[in-house]
Amino acid sequence: MGRGYGGVAYFYDVPMRRLLPLAAVCLALAACGDGIDEGVNHGRSDRGTIDGVPLHTADATTDPSGPTDTLSASDGSAFRWVDNGDGTEQGSLTVPLDQAQPDGAQITLAVARHKATNPATRIGTLLVNPGGPGFGGTSLAYSAVDIYGQSLVDRFDIVAWDPRGTGKSEPAVDCIDDYDPYFALDSSPDNAQERQQLIQAGNDFGAACAAKNSGLLQFLSTEHSAHDMDSIRAALGEDTISYFGFSYGSELGATWATLFPDTVRAAVLDGAVDPTVDYLHQNIQQAAGFEAAFDQFLAQCSASAACAFHNGGRAAAAFDTLSASIDAHPVAVTADRTPVTQGVLLTAVSEAMYDQASWPQLEEALADLQAGKGQAVLDLYDEYYSYADGGWDNSLEAYFAISCLDDPGSTGPDDLYSHEAEFAAAAPRLGRSWMAELTFCSVWPVKSPGSIRITGNGAGPIVVVGTTGDPATPLQSSRNMARALEDGHLIVVRADQHTGYGVNSCVDDAVDNYLLSPTTPLPAEVDCTA
Repeated sequence: MGRGYGGVAYFYDVPMRRLLPLAAVCLALAACGDGIDEGVNHGRSDRGTIDGVPLHTADATTDPSGPTDTLSASDGSAFRWVDNGDGTEQGSLTVPLDQAQPDGAQITLAVARHKATNPATRIGTLLVNPGGPGFGGTSLAYSAVDIYGQSLVDRFDIVAWDPRGTGKSEPAVDCIDDYDPYFALDSSPDNAQERQQLIQAGNDFGAACAAKNSGLLQFLSTEHSAHDMDSIRAALGEDTISYFGFSYGSELGATWATLFPDTVRAAVLDGAVDPTVDYLHQNIQQAAGFEAAFDQFLAQCSASAACAFHNGGRAAAAFDTLSASIDAHPVAVTADRTPVTQGVLLTAVSEAMYDQASWPQLEEALADLQAGKGQAVLDLYDEYYSYADGGWDNSLEAYFAISCLDDPGSTGPDDLYSHEAEFAAAAPRLGRSWMAELTFCSVWPVKSPGSIRITGNGAGPIVVVGTTGDPATPLQSSRNMARALEDGHLIVVRADQHTGYGVNSCVDDAVDNYLLSPTTPLPAEVDCTA
């Protein structure tokens, strides 16, 4: 279930300052983690090929920065900016599909820029990413004044892009037209038949992706996107650049800082993935985080008669009964959509755990389902998978294309299901639902080339933000990221949500001041929990 470190949910994990403390510009159920395996020697020269195509690898062991990507245009003209008339511009940048073959096949990245509102005091560019993986990010530039502090908007050009394979970048990953047959299945299989249904769905999904994206899938890793970041920097004509990434954007930023440390002016990683454990155990951690948030939801609902799912103060027991009932007897909604299965129900619950602002919606949805009406639960499921106007965007397809490629540890479904009890122990209600997503990666048709060991060596001070009640990237995950970095600094924020920027003036001021002056000495940890 986990996607987008913000698990498999699909909404951007970005605070909108003029709206809610942590509104989703788009939701990023980030539940899934993309593992970063410390045991992989990323610099090996014998990594060979994938589908016959050689993969470029910077030797992170002997030269962490690797070769710096350069483009012929370094004055920004390569982007062909078009002025939107509101302080923002849209453009695109052509980059190599395979950085090892710069004169080979090319792809196009969709890019957007919010220009500094006080050009006389402009510092440079702040490159930003909303998380995912699988989401386009250009909306962050268009919404910059609602997300970032005024001092940042005044003094930085805020540049966002749709990472390769996502959003309006071309080509974008496209695998299937209807998600329901694949993702409304029972996500916590109770027997061999239900398990085989998931495995078959994963095989079918992967085969569809391979058939429709030939020659693209092997070049969608986080490492490839980190090289694109350096291409953006070079095309802007800046020797160093600043970065602000939310959720999965933390992994992307940490990868970039490890590969290209000499180009890092400053970097903020908010809601950080744990680089010290592999993909599987990241997901176990995440399952436990979502379970803890859901336990809190049920406890609050039991304690308040105003909760729509109060059930006489026994909300937890009522949910367990409801979940078992739906597992046995799914509730039909409309003839052209999936019924509410247990998989749909648990996806809806996970979607609502990203932010307490969604809890009233979940209360009503569970009460409706208890009364035999499934539309409200289906609506939350649809939010998770970015379903709107009768169709899905490609964020889920891109999510699997990126995260499964980043996972070097999968050895097939048999090995995966040998860990099923660990998920159940970590999260008794929700944990086994993580089997669906992980099953798809366990049979992914493109072999992972491995992932680099995150160090940030030579990049200078990097700020990591973690919240005390983050279900997708628990506080310990952000703490481990800060420790893994050569010069990592942690800001701890008291909040029951994913990502912390925008929660209070303490974290906002600390982040903004660092980005304005990254050479000012920082404490190892800043406490913003008061």
